[in-house]
Amino acid sequence: MSEESDSQRTSPSVASLSENELPLPPPQPPGYVCSLTEDLVTKAREELQEKPEWRLRDVQALRDMVRKEYPYLSTSLDDAFLLRFLRARKFDYDRALQLLVNYHGCRRSWPEVFSNLRPSALKDVLDSGFLTVLPHTDPRGCHVLCIRPDRWIPSSYPITENIRAIYLTLEKLIQSEETQVNGIVILADYKGVSLSKASHFGPFIAKKDGFPIRIKAVHIVNEPRIFKGIFAIIKPFLKEKIANRFFLHGSDLNSLHTNLPRNILPKEYGGTAGELDTATWNAVLLASEDDFVKEFCQPVPACDSLLGQPLLSEGLISDVQCDDSMRAVKSQLYSCY
Repeated sequence: MSEESDSQRTSPSVASLSENELPLPPPQPPGYVCSLTEDLVTKAREELQEKPEWRLRDVQALRDMVRKEYPYLSTSLDDAFLLRFLRARKFDYDRALQLLVNYHGCRRSWPEVFSNLRPSALKDVLDSGFLTVLPHTDPRGCHVLCIRPDRWIPSSYPITENIRAIYLTLEKLIQSEETQVNGIVILADYKGVSLSKASHFGPFIAKKDGFPIRIKAVHIVNEPRIFKGIFAIIKPFLKEKIANRFFLHGSDLNSLHTNLPRNILPKEYGGTAGELDTATWNAVLLASEDDFVKEFCQPVPACDSLLGQPLLSEGLISDVQCDDSMRAVKSQLYSCY
């Protein structure tokens, strides 16, 4: 028998194999498909410097930076996930990378908040009415996160449960590309809340610098009078853009309505949108249980680190460096929301 015949017998060509015998290629993650309307694409271009024709190039640039500078950071590198950070930092690669690192740093250094972060674990907080998202957006397309600290009874559960519920809501909101572009508004009602109770929120909200969401305004109603004094003290230390996004309305609902129209507000705040509904948003969160279990209830890989450096956000570092008196005043301000 010829050598050619032996070769054909022992090394069959791929073409001679049946379909069932062919090796299957590894599954590919779904590609990014933009869900933004034409108006939002234009808004993202004007406000966030997002150019659709360069979008995937920018995502790849951030992905390459993560792989090069933080190769052991356990993070999603999907297009849609990385876009959250690019949009939150107006497509500045370096700032987006820092935000991504801060985000994971907060999750790793704050296990009492982020471990087992799922809706069913926070049913008591959700049922209390501590927070909800109003059904209608404001004229700019921002969802309105309504927080009511008076619904929290400290003897029932620790403050961290409230913070967990806030992050749970932010994680759900930021999944929407519309929210990534438009941002959110916070409406905080401090009716009947003492300053000592409000101060519980300070040390926790001070860690807020690691989340990829744009907070366009913070509207505070029914706050104690001393809040205005505190804000006057701290305002010179804030960036002008941040300071201008705080609105203290007291009991003057007409002042609130100049920023948030009555047709999107519930009756409790002088609006025409009916009673404040918390059940609908709770149902949205509870329907997302599986997604949160997948994202927040898995063990962190042992190699998850920043080349041996602690995962700390800039906000956390600055808090450590603040003197005690300044930090105390800042915590009172942060407690407003």
